Amino acid sequence: MSWTPVDPLGEALHFLRMSGVFYCRSEFSAPFGLELPPLPDCLMFHAVTAGRCWLEVKGAASRLLQPGDLAVVPHGAGHRLVSEPGARTAKLFDLPREQVSERYEILCHGGGGAPASMICGAVRFDHPAARHLVALLPQVIALDAWSATQSDWMQSTLRLMIAEAKELKPGGETVITRLADILVVQAIRSWIAEDPAAQTGWLGALHDPQVGRAIALVHREPERAWSVAALASEVAMSRSAFAARFTALVGEPAMQYVARWRMHVALDWLRAEERAPLAELASRLGYQSEAAFSRAFKRFLGMSPGAARSSPDPLGGVREAATAAAGTGSRSSPPDAAPSSARGAPRATPPRSARARSRSARRGA
Repeated sequence: MSWTPVDPLGEALHFLRMSGVFYCRSEFSAPFGLELPPLPDCLMFHAVTAGRCWLEVKGAASRLLQPGDLAVVPHGAGHRLVSEPGARTAKLFDLPREQVSERYEILCHGGGGAPASMICGAVRFDHPAARHLVALLPQVIALDAWSATQSDWMQSTLRLMIAEAKELKPGGETVITRLADILVVQAIRSWIAEDPAAQTGWLGALHDPQVGRAIALVHREPERAWSVAALASEVAMSRSAFAARFTALVGEPAMQYVARWRMHVALDWLRAEERAPLAELASRLGYQSEAAFSRAFKRFLGMSPGAARSSPDPLGGVREAATAAAGTGSRSSPPDAAPSSARGAPRATPPRSARARSRSARRGA
């Protein structure tokens, strides 16, 4: 069977579309110390535009950041930015900030000595593929802007960010936030390309021509009546060879991955479509009954669809399970049988999130 080549890893990166929670231009002067609180389910970043500071994240080595450097804290861990190791810190909540717009603020803090400036931000990823990928990232990703592989694109991007940050013209906030998004995606791409840890597990499976394509097909069309035989046929493999390779590379059987993926897509829909009946969402994913859908949802995410819909932070309750699934998969329980028929179901394209971001979350970034 012939099939059109795709780039599964590229598709996973394509889903790294960020919902900006908070962006801030930080103007420090030595001595200074800033303590940022944990922000579950957020990725935080700091791009240094002038001066220097130290980044301290519990459990990771302290890092000196200099002009042009970018640091990413992927899992929303609390951390500190200090002029020197051991400097006293103030909590972000306790410092005054100038609110330029709903999502963009300016922070000035320090003792009046040597200056340091940076663009900081906290972003969320709404698509399941993006969260799956982010769950695999290390505690900290730090890029040296002056290294041979990073210099050109980082320097040009940061120069534009600096120009916009110095004098916030009309549309300047939009330019800064879009450039920040580019920096974050580039940082993740660099880690994938350079770190051996990115060549194993789920990310490694995306590099495989056949298993990677099968994963991409499941991501594109979770509503299809997938079976091991159907996926094997799509990638021109025998059923047994495909099943063995998928389990070896991904860490769980293909149909368990399909069922788990459907439930994470369903979680996104529940958060975005607060009034949609559960039966309608179940049908969209190919389930013939609301009961079968609810059983699968609770098995994989640890709560009922109704509880997930009413929770202010449904991802918080399933974060550890999602991280474990992203890394090695779970073999503890078989999935519900695949939907017996999904023909004629609409394409399962998750809608744009309508969930309002809480002001308290933005101010805590």
